[in-house]
Amino acid sequence: MADTVAEVMTSHPAAVEADQPVSAAAALMRDRDTGAVIVNENGRIQGIITDRDIAVRVVAAEKSPQTPVREACSPYVEAIDPDTTIDQAVRIMRSHAVRRLPVLEDGRAVGIVSLGDLALERDPHSALADISAAEGNQ
Repeated sequence: MADTVAEVMTSHPAAVEADQPVSAAAALMRDRDTGAVIVNENGRIQGIITDRDIAVRVVAAEKSPQTPVREACSPYVEAIDPDTTIDQAVRIMRSHAVRRLPVLEDGRAVGIVSLGDLALERDPHSALADISAAEGNQ
């Protein structure tokens, strides 16, 4: 059983620069089969944008797909380092009601750990683990 998030995280998470259009983030989500993309400014994390952010903050608000990512992302993100224990990550997700945590080293995203990743690690027979492990899910 894994002890730290480094052992279960997705390395090299999808990322866009904050000034790129939301359509670029959506295309990256499609191409990488993911629901979240790290938002960087000059290579340093500034936020995260999810498929839900695009649906609510862009599509439902009738904004252009050319809207800069910085205008649609969640700018404050709980983040952890690779040595964070699985238990600590679970507590952070629970206390901040988030489903994903960027994993940072020196202010740069080196990974991302999701609620599904943790479910697969802690209880591989749970419904969430089954859904997370299904083909096409990340």
